[in-house]
Amino acid sequence: MAVNNKIEIMDTTLRDGEQTSGVSFLPAEKLQVAKLLLEELQVDRIEVASARVSDGELEGVRKITSWAADKGLLDKVEVLGFVDTPVSVDWIASAGAKVINLLTKGSLNHLEHQLKKTPGEHFEEIREVVNYAIQKGLAVNVYLEDWSNGMRNSKSYTLGLIDFLLGLPVKRIMLPDTLGLLEPKEVRTFIGQLTRKYPEAHFDFHAHNDYDLAVANTLDAVRSGAKGIHTTVNGLGERAGNTPLESIVAALNDFGQHKLTVEEKKIYRVSKLVEQFAGLRIPVNKPVVGENVFTQTAGIHADGDQKRNLYFSDLLPERFGRTRKYALGKTSGKANILKNISELGISLNPVELKKVTQKVIELGDQKEKITPEDLPYIISDVLQQESIRHDIKIEGYHMTHSKDLKPTVQLKLNIYGKYYESYASGIGQYDSFMKALKKIYKSLGKELPKLTDFHVTIPPGGRTDALVETVITWQTLKIFKTKGLDGDQTVAAMKATEKMLNILEQLGSENEKNDNKDGIENSLIAR
Repeated sequence: MAVNNKIEIMDTTLRDGEQTSGVSFLPAEKLQVAKLLLEELQVDRIEVASARVSDGELEGVRKITSWAADKGLLDKVEVLGFVDTPVSVDWIASAGAKVINLLTKGSLNHLEHQLKKTPGEHFEEIREVVNYAIQKGLAVNVYLEDWSNGMRNSKSYTLGLIDFLLGLPVKRIMLPDTLGLLEPKEVRTFIGQLTRKYPEAHFDFHAHNDYDLAVANTLDAVRSGAKGIHTTVNGLGERAGNTPLESIVAALNDFGQHKLTVEEKKIYRVSKLVEQFAGLRIPVNKPVVGENVFTQTAGIHADGDQKRNLYFSDLLPERFGRTRKYALGKTSGKANILKNISELGISLNPVELKKVTQKVIELGDQKEKITPEDLPYIISDVLQQESIRHDIKIEGYHMTHSKDLKPTVQLKLNIYGKYYESYASGIGQYDSFMKALKKIYKSLGKELPKLTDFHVTIPPGGRTDALVETVITWQTLKIFKTKGLDGDQTVAAMKATEKMLNILEQLGSENEKNDNKDGIENSLIAR
């Protein structure tokens, strides 16, 4: 069985990870994650977007490529493109990127039923886009979409495609288990066949976690000769997600003679920042990065650790920048704001740093202290706040909550400089607030989106004066999330709702702009 010592890690948190339902990174957040992945974690490559998606996606890629070019890292930034000469290549080139990951059909089933083309037609279109990309100065990697089904059910076609690609100026051939249907034995068989047949080729393996086998499959792909693997931070991705970077790095370091560039000590803090930007809570029992995985309960485990580290293994928390905790452990002390921002591995620009510092001071006036655990919440809130226009503001509110009386809210709203007031009562204070808000919007002939999920978190530590982060999921023509941060849960939810109102206005403006261009009247919000 072939073993490759140097393993390339291509992290696709910003592209495939963003396909997680309800996850959408803002351009400023994408830039921060890209910096962390390449400079802090030191992964080999990152995939940051899909071509042609939106103007916001183009802006996010340009932010990353501009920074990467200044740092000499541009060849590590990759963008998914399609067999659509010249559209994807031109989009990627205009974004400043230098690497296209070309999506082709790796199974006959996908080719015939989705594209409705013959292998010969598909191959010639691939040749055209590869040659055009090379002319435009792009390096080319190629995805074989549905490769795993291709190896199962149309192997002659899939091998024929690989034969064809190896005759083109292609750097890497990337083998996705698109539906997450393989088990380790099949991975060993399929990857082993390819690496023996094409010993000089560079194959990447891209796993999905539908059977909870992504880490095992990826480990066996490497053991069978794959030279590169694809990961996402926290295992983000469509359906059950992709191979978690944190888990596969630990496994490769411990179960073989593999050479990785990834800095294990930086994994946890990057994981926490991605958690905040994505708005998805990491399960407490998630390996390596879960809140409880290095916490021993009081009793026999703690006693054994004190005597001879009886419950320790090679998976030590210090490897990942963490510490072992016990059920009655010490709380964190007071933190210096700037020092802790630096220790998080974040390099904010001066304006962002000033605003984060101002936010910390503002919150510090409301509560006894700000701890390092608060900072990811604060930074995430500030970055989202800065990415949204503030056409609508909650100018004032008065809330009551008394025993045996319904909670009430009196609300004053500023919409484009005009003031509207409403009063409502409901089951709770936030319900009362939303009813008052709906009255105002109904009077303007506007509708609010459907609230589909409401999630409240506080930083670890269990303090009664902790910050509260409220993440609300909304659904209109698309699903999106907004976050609010405050020492009071209801106010945090109101701030998240205020952001939603402004995002709706921006979406409405963009739709109106597109409608004017295309002559289609389907704006989300009528002005």
